[in-house]
Amino acid sequence: MTLTPEVQSTSASEPVQLNSAGMRVTIGVFVVVPLLAVLAAIPVAWGGWLSWVDVILAVAFYAITAIGITVGYHRYFTHGSFKTGRGLKITLGIMGSMALQGSVAQWVADHRKHHKFSDEVGDPHSPWRYGTSKRAVAKGLYYAHVGWLFDENQSPISKYAPDIAGDKDLRAISRWFPAIVVGTLLLPAVLGGLITWSWAGALTAFFWATLVRVALVHHVTWSVNSICHVFGTRPFESRDLSSNVWWLALPALGENWHSLHHAEPTAARHGVLKGQLDISALLIRSLERTHLVRDVRWPKPERVVAKLKDPSMAKRVRGYRAPAAS
Repeated sequence: MTLTPEVQSTSASEPVQLNSAGMRVTIGVFVVVPLLAVLAAIPVAWGGWLSWVDVILAVAFYAITAIGITVGYHRYFTHGSFKTGRGLKITLGIMGSMALQGSVAQWVADHRKHHKFSDEVGDPHSPWRYGTSKRAVAKGLYYAHVGWLFDENQSPISKYAPDIAGDKDLRAISRWFPAIVVGTLLLPAVLGGLITWSWAGALTAFFWATLVRVALVHHVTWSVNSICHVFGTRPFESRDLSSNVWWLALPALGENWHSLHHAEPTAARHGVLKGQLDISALLIRSLERTHLVRDVRWPKPERVVAKLKDPSMAKRVRGYRAPAAS
């Protein structure tokens, strides 16, 4: 498989969100600064600049923003894996926006286009776009992880996410995106300062629950784009190279079971084999039981088994029962 970069075009009437130099600088800051914070985390921790308040705030904001991406931006807004009411829709839109991965509409457009052209020409972030040699794949991994964010040509929202662009609530969230950015950056520091009643508490909370948390959510999300299309296992038939990377299960909240996801994109559960932790699916199940979501598209065991490359793995599929012998 040898791919060449796609020359993308957008509607002249549709704004391209990443075209301006200022926006590129902003994206660069969000990519580089949190990553540097992660690299500095170990010596900072050794110096005693870490408390249970920092840990709790970091875990809480990580959960809020990561769920906003996995359950909100991805499984709900992009793939329609379930239906819900206006209140939860708005909540998921705000939670996803707090992850600082852009507007709902642009995220959805990029991801829907990714599925349409997965690992082929037209995929916004395939790691195979430069070829299959070691050097080409290394270059592709970088592009799929962060490089594609700097591409001037973004997926046209009018083509890939008109439903999102036409939703008045989601348009309002997009208009309020700058305020959401300020909130997700400063709220941990405010809470840390109030809980400890000290400037030091505000500073360490900002470091761990803002900078480190933003970096982790970003790089875990991007790892699904890059690592989960190169490494890992591929138990299901699909037309691309999406794969399962088990060690990403906890931080990715189940998005790492990428082989089934590309075989059954609208399924609310990605980890369909026994032993595959899918926290996002567990949350959706809980929301379903409390009637906050409905019409959940749970994967049908028979369809899942039919897509297995190795039929002997059928016994590992959740809920599957072998036909009774005649």
